[in-house]
Amino acid sequence: MSSGNYPLREQVHTLYSDHHRWLLGWLRGRLGCSQQAADFAQDTFVRILGRSDAERQVEAIREPRSFLATIANRVMIDHFRRHALEKAYWESLAHQPEPVAISPEEQAIMLETLLELDAMLSGLGSKVRRAFLLSQLQGMRYADIAQELGVSLSSVKKYMAKATESCLLYALETEL
Repeated sequence: MSSGNYPLREQVHTLYSDHHRWLLGWLRGRLGCSQQAADFAQDTFVRILGRSDAERQVEAIREPRSFLATIANRVMIDHFRRHALEKAYWESLAHQPEPVAISPEEQAIMLETLLELDAMLSGLGSKVRRAFLLSQLQGMRYADIAQELGVSLSSVKKYMAKATESCLLYALETEL
């Protein structure tokens, strides 16, 4: 975008003014829903403003529409992944026997924890995520995880180190 020394808000305002209508149409074409497209378009600009390196990123934009499409696509992916996770969580709760039923407050805390865990593990390969979850949620030993995943014990150790590192970095970034 090369907007010189304009403050971030002015740069994003210009980006919004010049490309919001295009982004809205792009999203509407993918989603088939004007309201959801409007929400995702707004979330795209909020995400841009919320980045710690927003000013540097906005100044470096060469292809605004490509940049916006990439951010909007990530917003959509995050939304649909979170929705699928929430749906699976509620379906799991619905299958619990009555004595195991938990309060709405506990349900909300568990869902928030599940979403945080998903965010911590996002970007990792499926085997890394699965190894971590088998270890942490089901208490499986590394040898059993290796057998379950059809990989070597050393691979499981590497997966666990990678997942742990991802969780620690996420915690530092979000100041958990």
